[in-house]
Amino acid sequence: MKYVLVTGGVVSGLGKGVTASSIGLILKACGLRVTSIKIDPYLNTDAGTMSPFEHGEVFVLDDGGEVDLDLGNYERFLDIKLTRDNNITTGKIYQSVLDKERKGDYLGKTVQVVPHITDAIQEWIECVAVIPVDGEDSPADVCVIELGGTIGDIESMPFIEALGQFSYRVGAGNFCLIHVSLVPVLNVVGEQKTKPTQHSVRGLRSLGLTPNILACRSTMGLDDNVKEKLSRFCHVPVDNIISLYDASNIWRVPLILKDQKAHEAILKILDLKGVAREPVFGEWTSRTELCDRLHEPVRVAMVGKYTGLSDSYLSVLKALLHSSVACRRKLFVDWVPASDLEDETAKENPENYRSSWNLLKGVDAVLVPGGFGDRGVEGKILAAKYARENRIPFLGICLGMQISVIEYARSILGLQNANSTEFDPNTQNPCVIFMPEGSKTHMGGTMRLGSRRTYFQVKDSKTAKLYGNRSFVDERHRHRYEVNPDMVQQFEDAGLSFTGKDESGRRMEIVELPNHPYFIGVQFHPEFKSRPGKPSAVFLGLIAAACGQLESLLKKGVAVTHGFSDGTSGEKLHRNGNATNLSNGSVDEVYCNGNGVHV
Repeated sequence: MKYVLVTGGVVSGLGKGVTASSIGLILKACGLRVTSIKIDPYLNTDAGTMSPFEHGEVFVLDDGGEVDLDLGNYERFLDIKLTRDNNITTGKIYQSVLDKERKGDYLGKTVQVVPHITDAIQEWIECVAVIPVDGEDSPADVCVIELGGTIGDIESMPFIEALGQFSYRVGAGNFCLIHVSLVPVLNVVGEQKTKPTQHSVRGLRSLGLTPNILACRSTMGLDDNVKEKLSRFCHVPVDNIISLYDASNIWRVPLILKDQKAHEAILKILDLKGVAREPVFGEWTSRTELCDRLHEPVRVAMVGKYTGLSDSYLSVLKALLHSSVACRRKLFVDWVPASDLEDETAKENPENYRSSWNLLKGVDAVLVPGGFGDRGVEGKILAAKYARENRIPFLGICLGMQISVIEYARSILGLQNANSTEFDPNTQNPCVIFMPEGSKTHMGGTMRLGSRRTYFQVKDSKTAKLYGNRSFVDERHRHRYEVNPDMVQQFEDAGLSFTGKDESGRRMEIVELPNHPYFIGVQFHPEFKSRPGKPSAVFLGLIAAACGQLESLLKKGVAVTHGFSDGTSGEKLHRNGNATNLSNGSVDEVYCNGNGVHV
């Protein structure tokens, strides 16, 4: 097994996750099989209980693992399925060591950070690295490890020590360290400054790790004299200093690495030059260039609770982007704080109220993503009502589906006090109820999590057609509440169709309004399995409906989750006679500033 470690210096938020994903992708394009590990040096055992404002979205894996959002980047770039153990946290490591101590595994020894914690980290990495994640039976060729945080952080010290020992253990030719650092340009001086990177590398070396490659983040490409200076003071060959400058499209990062021959440096360090081939990026390059050429807009309102931080809805934004590119449209996202749509805001802040409603009324589609807590719920209900009454394409995810059911109960069934027991435990018309197996005392890992099967109940429904007329689909879940099965018949008699249910028939997974151009709610989170070139079915349906392309899309009768909406299949790259699909990728962040989406 070969290992590539990606660390970060100077400041956080440089894009280590995208760099690690891009390195994995370029190695995969060279014909190698790749897996990934993310190390998060916080005490939480997983990301499940963390606020989106604190750490961005919680990404959910097939096995129900609630993990860091960077694992979503890895899955999208590499088209792999990771496990909860691919996300290592301080909490997990210490918990495993303490469990061993309680069982007496250390035979009375004093349990210490060195060697017990550091040994546990190395053992975890070695065990997880050999787990197949790409559908094959054998281990991958290369494991890309990303160490979260910044060099010098107190909480990451045990991991630095463990990785220093690990690099010595696996030996030269099996370990490559890539350090991502910042080369800023001071406006007053107007030149690229190397001192922050010099200090970062010096700190890294003092901790026992020596970088093989420097990946320098900057607004512009590095000048030759800057590379030479970095080489001289950081003891890294000039050819191993990569300039990761700002790009118009984050899908260009692997291409930037390729253009600077980063793969050759990595393959040389890992003794893989005789095994790998030149990277092939045919469809990836085409998709990247297409994304930059798009100009005809599609505008989507994101009505949510965490609109102040785009990372809170990162996978949703990626899924929208994948679908908009597939429909040949430039995506514009209008952030609408759900609470600003409520009557209370009209009294307290009429300007925000008017602004938010004007945004909502100017879009081509409305999306209400998942969330927790009662803040903004009434605003989400009003957004669903507006989309239903004005025949605007609508997609509700998880809580977004639940509020669409509540809105229908209030407006069509006449149940004015209809609600979820999450928001009103004493409601007389509980449209949404707490799951019977859920826990109300413990939060972490107690939801309905991971991949679950949904069976289509109506063969000619929009969702069944979007998923290729299959009898069932597997999607990832993360929720504690569900539609009340005792009220389903009442809803269906009033025209609401539950077109997808679980194997028991008691859990509602998909709801549709048949006489609406596109009004769909799903209990699962389809955004977690969306890929460029393979966009999520219901997201593609939303964008297609917003662009007037839905009818032609549904007539094709093929699964849209396995290629572009024009039927183009993903490019196949062959290694040892086996096809490896590389028609995938991801974006780092999607922002909207009124001038379009920047990725």
